[in-house]
Amino acid sequence: MSNNENAAIWFVDRHVAEGRGGKTAFREAAGAKREITYGELSERSDRVAGAFARAGITREDRVACLVLDQIEYPEIFWGGLKAGVVPIPLNTLLSTDVYAAILEDSRATCLIVSAELLDTVKPAIEGNSFLRQIIIVGGTAPEGMLSYEAFFDGAEQQSAVQVGADECAFWLYSSGSTGQPKGVRHVHAALKSTVDTYGAQVLGIRESDIVYSAAKIFFAYGLGNALSFPMSVGATTVLFNGRPTPDVVASIIEIEKPTLFFGVPTLFAATIAHLEKNGVPQSNLRLCVSAGEALPEDIGVKWRELWGVDIIDGVGSTELLHIFLSNKPGDIVYGTSGVAVPGYELRCVDTDGEKVGTGEVGELLVRGASAADGYWNQRDKTRTTFEGEWTRTGDKYEIRDDGRYVYCGRTDDMFKVSGIWVSPFEVEQAIIAHPAILEAAVIAARDENGLDKPKAFVVLKSGDVEFGFEDGLKDYVKDKIGKWKYPRWIEIVDDLPKTATGKIQRFKLRETA
Repeated sequence: MSNNENAAIWFVDRHVAEGRGGKTAFREAAGAKREITYGELSERSDRVAGAFARAGITREDRVACLVLDQIEYPEIFWGGLKAGVVPIPLNTLLSTDVYAAILEDSRATCLIVSAELLDTVKPAIEGNSFLRQIIIVGGTAPEGMLSYEAFFDGAEQQSAVQVGADECAFWLYSSGSTGQPKGVRHVHAALKSTVDTYGAQVLGIRESDIVYSAAKIFFAYGLGNALSFPMSVGATTVLFNGRPTPDVVASIIEIEKPTLFFGVPTLFAATIAHLEKNGVPQSNLRLCVSAGEALPEDIGVKWRELWGVDIIDGVGSTELLHIFLSNKPGDIVYGTSGVAVPGYELRCVDTDGEKVGTGEVGELLVRGASAADGYWNQRDKTRTTFEGEWTRTGDKYEIRDDGRYVYCGRTDDMFKVSGIWVSPFEVEQAIIAHPAILEAAVIAARDENGLDKPKAFVVLKSGDVEFGFEDGLKDYVKDKIGKWKYPRWIEIVDDLPKTATGKIQRFKLRETA
């Protein structure tokens, strides 16, 4: 093997050789104010690699990373790649039972966990026969565990092990919007392929950028935003280890002065409601990005009116690692998902696998170099999702005459009313355009004749509505999108069930309907 294709060399060590060793790579927001330069990250990730070797965590061992967005995260992730071990960023908002299932499924031999999350995961550790080492980031390590400082201190530097581009680098567990999460295996080359496509040709990231991603690193979207994209050009990332509430987001944008902000539709909507009440702070934003779910047109328009900055809405997946379908700066049509990111091919097919025509609805398939190597230990699902070079997304899209793609919903969310397909997303967009509505989710429910009709769950901006509000909202939707698509039932709720990445879990709503 002539060339070492270990991704950590290009993303981390290259910057020292190119003179950016003194540039801040990451800094923490909200009081902590710790930071690390590219040179320090190169050295410390070498030592993390050495610490893994010293602890007996060897090549291809899985390392579960239940870590908040903090300075240690990039050290651990890139140090893992340098060591040849396989880091698995874990969602920090899951239940104990799900952690237990993931730890058993992955057979991780090492768990690295932020002290704040230890109580949640501790019951999941009991009885696990695979874990040999548990490392605590921050705080004091309980008996039988090791603090990160003790794990790290005195370890020798170890340079990146020799790997090929197609060797497994890390896993991500899918967000579980339709059920239990699945282990998704990604190779070293996939990280740079997302940079060469979306990062360079759509986002246009620059060395001078300061990046803040409200989407966390454990999320495929957040990993690209906070790690691979900024580190591809030597930019600086602002990390925040807490919950990105609208007031916190507005404060970070004002104080830390990011030029790029990455969020999800639900957060953009909630932040708009906050700004309308409290005013818009000064910022250095040049561009914002949304993914996770399709961005409703009304949210994009309102955000631009408030900030004077566009949101480029994109679509990605854990299986493709980042965004493959997107609007782009200077070419944005709100209410659409844009066009294929350069480097990716798209097609929409019907249930027989035949390509659908313009104006028709079909399932979106994607072909691109960042596609995962498959699911861990789920052969049937791997075979149905990854069809040769093509990956099934499970999303329904319509292709407009101008070539733009319009999101219609998940494959299992679509339903017919009077023989006509209805997109839950289209009805939801119409509902949230109403000034009283913050969020909405639409599912199919059966009427007294056993026929499917739309049912809406809505979250209000404030708790009070006038008598007859539901009837007025139904008329509002009829006027916007047509009489057969309006919700026959409207249920006002305090919040909607979502994954930690902001995706609405409509299957949970269907279970209660």
